[in-house]
Amino acid sequence: MAAYEKVSLARHKDRAGTTDYIGKIFTHFVELHGDRRFCDDKAVTGGIALLFDIPVTVVGIERGKDLSERVKKNFGCAHPEGYRKAIRLFKQAEKFGRPVICFVDTPGAYPGIGAEERGQGQAIAESITEMLSLKVPTVSIITGEGGSGGALALAAADEVWMLENAIYSVISPEGCASILWKDATKAKEAAECLKLTAQDLYSFGVVDRVFSEDKDFDALCEEIKGALLEAVREKAALPKEELLDRRYQKFRRIGREFL
Repeated sequence: MAAYEKVSLARHKDRAGTTDYIGKIFTHFVELHGDRRFCDDKAVTGGIALLFDIPVTVVGIERGKDLSERVKKNFGCAHPEGYRKAIRLFKQAEKFGRPVICFVDTPGAYPGIGAEERGQGQAIAESITEMLSLKVPTVSIITGEGGSGGALALAAADEVWMLENAIYSVISPEGCASILWKDATKAKEAAECLKLTAQDLYSFGVVDRVFSEDKDFDALCEEIKGALLEAVREKAALPKEELLDRRYQKFRRIGREFL
């Protein structure tokens, strides 16, 4: 399958979102709202839940299903307050010793004037920094489109997983084509060059696991649920210093063999 076909699948309007995964994988989910500074960003959903019998914190970005929900969630483009909500939940998770599970599906952080005025870049940087320093297990799953720093803000985790037809890139194919060739219609060519598919990223060591989508949604969620339990237990058994060092080394290794 060509790279841009994967892009189309990752962006498909009927693709499952964060709340779909939460409903299938976790129980007793309680959503928590607001960043305690400005407002509650609907693009970021977060709260506490149970993974089997383990209390966890769940945070995710999603686009919404129909047009009205997509407008409400800003088409999956989070504002600074969305990332600050995530940071608040990360800190709370660390305080109470809860593992953090993130779901990512965003074309990127919202680039509007208001978002920039309220510190979009700083909020993303702080979210990445907070994730890298958390003393609890962290797992991030790219379920659809993982766009730029807006996705990375929730993906600096011990384990980064992707679905088979998800994508993860520093820029969209259209944006890349517009910059390189001044022609957004060359997005298909740009997609091939970006190496943004799950298969490419797994081969580069950017992601740690790829889940096949050749099964129904319930079966996929059961597979993810079992993998999460295994990963959380494994990471929770490590001394905190070793957990942090492994996370640090994981990101330091990325790309070295290609230099």
